Amino acid sequence: MVSKRSEGARSDEAAGDPPVPVAVKILVAGGFGVGKTTLVGSVSEIRPLQTEELLTDRGVGVDDTEGVEQKTTTTVAMDFGRITIRDGLILYLFGTPGQDRFWFMWDELSYGALGAVVLADTRRLADCFPAVDYFENRDLPFVIAVNCFDDGYDYTPDEIREALDLVPETPVVLCDVRDRTSGKDVLTALVKHLLAVHEAGTGHITPAL
Repeated sequence: MVSKRSEGARSDEAAGDPPVPVAVKILVAGGFGVGKTTLVGSVSEIRPLQTEELLTDRGVGVDDTEGVEQKTTTTVAMDFGRITIRDGLILYLFGTPGQDRFWFMWDELSYGALGAVVLADTRRLADCFPAVDYFENRDLPFVIAVNCFDDGYDYTPDEIREALDLVPETPVVLCDVRDRTSGKDVLTALVKHLLAVHEAGTGHITPAL
């Protein structure tokens, strides 16, 4: 027996209605001042939500600004943006705060995420270790995106992978987060990695809990 509901669904398909878009939640993490807010802002097709506040004297001795002394603001909650990678695939980007004192928010932000971008700065490479450990411990697939600052070190992807003790399958991508095309290439690399992990059966593509 064919229900009216199934008949209606087939009628919609026959009429050529577009498929329902797939929405994927992605985290953008990394150390303080590495470019998370800039990445979300440069690739987002909507006006990004930003929760930046001016740095104050209260952060002196708490926030490590070595190497990013020119930074005057910091994310205190999250960044949010959206980008359509291709027809039917939409990424929702959630940028995490970088300072230690805001890490308690990571568990909330990571709920339901399918993957992550870990931004790295070769001048402060150790700053991305906490993000790498966080996602590895939760079996959440991620890519390393090396933001190439003008005064950074010219390490190769293999040298970055070795320094961070990554498994060979973890992609390492060089990028300029100020450039939309470069940022989109990072997200495309993550999507391809998520599909590869799923096909290989070596990780979880279920939402992080």
